[in-house]
Amino acid sequence: QVLLIESGGGVAQAVGSLSLSCSASGRTISCYNMCWFRQTPGQERDLVALTSWSLGRTYYGDSVQGRFTISRGNGQNMVTLKMNSLKPENTAVYYCAAVPPSRSVVLIRSAGAYDYWGQGTQVTVSS
Repeated sequence: QVLLIESGGGVAQAVGSLSLSCSASGRTISCYNMCWFRQTPGQERDLVALTSWSLGRTYYGDSVQGRFTISRGNGQNMVTLKMNSLKPENTAVYYCAAVPPSRSVVLIRSAGAYDYWGQGTQVTVSS
């Protein structure tokens, strides 16, 4: 079992920055595929950023490419999401998610592929 706890959400102004952290416990996640999703009311969870151990690379949603950066740190049991040049449309609840490397790489861009989820952290960007 993997327990994920997000932190770092809050309120920021447009063009500002925020960093989100996801701390994992229970198992070492260094070889897990780790992802940040976001969700707004009435919408499905959308991929924001993925760091894939299986593929050895990162992926980003089109709308955040070049502005957000996902990275691992702290002995590999933490994943961070650095968000720059924030826009009001980035307002959402952000979730950290993890799945073992055995999960098909074809599926790992979809929320349904993930076994472990954090509780979510609210990010609000004001204009």
